[in-house]
Amino acid sequence: MRVKNVLTAVVGINWGDEGKGRMVDLLSEGYEVICRYQGGNNAGHTIVNERGRFILNLLPSGVLREGTVNVMGNGMVIDIEHLCSEIKALQEKGIKVTTDNLKISDKAFICLPYHKLQDILEEERLGDKKYGSTRRGIAPVYGDKYMKKGLRMGDLLCFESLKQKIADILSWKNITLKGYGSSEAKLDDIMKWLHDFGTHLIPFIMDTEKYLSAAAYANKNILFEAQLGALRDIDYGIYPYTTSSQTLAAYAPIGAGIPGVKLDRVVGVMKAYSSCVGGGPFAVEMFGEDAVALREAGAEYGAATGRPRRVGGFDVPASKYGVKVQGTDELALTKLDVLSYLDKIPVCVAYKVDGVQIDYFPTGDKLVRAEPVYEYLDGFKTDISNCRKIEDLPDMAIKYIRFIEKAVGCPVKYVSVGAGREDYLIMR
Repeated sequence: MRVKNVLTAVVGINWGDEGKGRMVDLLSEGYEVICRYQGGNNAGHTIVNERGRFILNLLPSGVLREGTVNVMGNGMVIDIEHLCSEIKALQEKGIKVTTDNLKISDKAFICLPYHKLQDILEEERLGDKKYGSTRRGIAPVYGDKYMKKGLRMGDLLCFESLKQKIADILSWKNITLKGYGSSEAKLDDIMKWLHDFGTHLIPFIMDTEKYLSAAAYANKNILFEAQLGALRDIDYGIYPYTTSSQTLAAYAPIGAGIPGVKLDRVVGVMKAYSSCVGGGPFAVEMFGEDAVALREAGAEYGAATGRPRRVGGFDVPASKYGVKVQGTDELALTKLDVLSYLDKIPVCVAYKVDGVQIDYFPTGDKLVRAEPVYEYLDGFKTDISNCRKIEDLPDMAIKYIRFIEKAVGCPVKYVSVGAGREDYLIMR
């Protein structure tokens, strides 16, 4: 009788940028396979370890852990130019990226130059009503995927038929580009781009469904890595200010390439306060000096774009909702150390909508009109970056963690107190 392997998803509870890459890097020590299952290079995972500071936009965070195999799943959209640059940057820092530790699904979609152009043109057209896109082509490429007018990584293995596929797509795509007043995408330019960057990636492309199925059958532990958070999910997030893919744990086996398996464990990641990149309702947003102080204390700038993040106090209704839709078993609370400068820590415990107090996370226009209702907890006012066990934490820090656990209805297992791989403690 086979011993059951462990299949774990590490996912975001809020708007993204919660510190998932940092947690994947930490937890990857106990896993043989790490798999990204959705998204593209529109977000970044920042990881600090003994080799330095790394920002990964496309590669799974486990690539920095020797001995792991890293899979880019079929649910991803891949800018092959960006991926080549990311691999090169790692190799220049002494990180090995080979066919032994990186495998790319032949079913993942390619984000082409005209997708990025279309993304930029649409954001410019929207003006003040723009969604806050990263302008990296994510919505257009996912749109083309479901319009059945896309290219997959496996198409790079058949260059002899690729030119006709591109020609057929461009006859349709250029209608859209001309509608924006833009010049047409040229077939020869696209073919050159695919050749220049795709050639380097061909050795990594494979049937990852077959590989992952074999890994699961062989009882290997598999860690699924998400990008962004529950509130950016295309179906369950703050639509239309979402990403264009499914960010929830339930999608992990599908986007990875083994839809028939079931997860054993979901680790939800959330910050000890709130942060948000991009547009859309963000009820707890701070402004003025308070926002500047928190943003600087937490170094809150987008890893993919460098944009300053919107920041605010911890949002209970939003986090409770994220915990629920992610099916979270346990939580990792990141950046607790950032709050050490505060005398009083603001926590949004409810919203007021049209004068009525609610304790749930609303959708649509109600969310736009939601106003935060705060409680203020005593700050812990001391540096906790060297704490490595619960007994090291000041009482007020422990009280804050317990308050959050009770409020969102899920236990906190991991608490990060710094950016480094070992800057954390286990609560239980």
